[in-house]
Amino acid sequence: MLFSIICLDHDNSLKKRLSTRAEHLKYVRETGLVSYAGPLLSDEDEDMIGSLIIIEAESKQKALVWSKNDPYNKAGLFRSVEIYKFKKLI
Repeated sequence: MLFSIICLDHDNSLKKRLSTRAEHLKYVRETGLVSYAGPLLSDEDEDMIGSLIIIEAESKQKALVWSKNDPYNKAGLFRSVEIYKFKKLI
């Protein structure tokens, strides 16, 4: 089952995002659950302001556990995290 994880960063947290990025990317690779992912960008200057992650998991609970163990989340980068079932059409 696919899930979208939509994360929004705290204001002015680009430095925290960049300092944790290598750990986050390593976690993504090692867990092997991510179908695709990328940063959300601000309209003004295209700074990274959040993340959109599509993962394959057995349940929403497992997607939540994955999200909680993400180094970005553990570092306190996100002000909000929302998880929804996702249906790939195209």
